[in-house]
Parts: sequence; structure tokens; C-alpha cells
Amino acid sequence: MNDDLRIDSQHIISEGELTWTFSTSGGPGGQHANRSNTRAILSFDVLGSPAFSDTEKDRLDLELPHHGGVITITVDESRSQWRNRQMARKRLADLIAEALRPRPTRRATRIPRRAHEKRLSDKRARSERKRDRQPPAPD
Repeated sequence: MNDDLRIDSQHIISEGELTWTFSTSGGPGGQHANRSNTRAILSFDVLGSPAFSDTEKDRLDLELPHHGGVITITVDESRSQWRNRQMARKRLADLIAEALRPRPTRRATRIPRRAHEKRLSDKRARSERKRDRQPPAPD
């Protein structure tokens, strides 16, 4: 069975690039939680991966929270290690896909002249109103 992680149609991370660590989960669950290594910790070295181009690595470096180029995802929501592994894989894929999604470019807009003039005249009127509230200055 192929356990490679598909990010999108162009990006696939091989299973060998994913590093797994397991430990006991905290919280409820009694002896099962205390004795079973169900918490799944998934680590992935983004900057060292051949699955991404240099420009994509730069983008991922800027967008994703990481420590030294390594993204770490921890899941301990389920009592099943298998289920926690599946959730960690999904979260990693979603995180990378969102970071690689192209952002729309901002189109510069101008404030219409009439709106600009109205804003300035409103500021002048407000200033005069506040000035009129002040007691007259002694001469």
C-alpha cells in the first residue's frame, strides 16, 4: 500500500520524509491512556524536501510555523493511534496546501475626489465645533 501524502495534484510527499513519534496521551482514558502510545507526533522537514521547488520552499518558509524548517504536528484527540496518525497527516496536508495557495494580488484603488473632499470638510466642521466649545482665550 502506498502511504505517500498527497498535498494536491502536483505535490506528493513520500512516506520516508515523514518522521513519526508516539507517546502516551494525557487526559481521560484510564489505563488505556496511561499505557498506550496513542499520541502521534508528525515531523516534516519542509526545506529539505525534494517535493517542492525552491520558490515553493521560500513561500512555505514564510507562511508556516516551523522550527529550523521542520513542521511538527501533534494529535492526541483519539484513543486510537491509527486515527491520530490519519488526523496528523490530514492536518499537515491542509496546512501545506493552504500555504501554497496563491494569494490574490491587491489592486490599488483611489478614493473618489468627492469622497475625499467630503471627509476633509467634515473634519473641518468637527474641528470648528470643538473649538467653539472652548472658553475664549484671555487677552
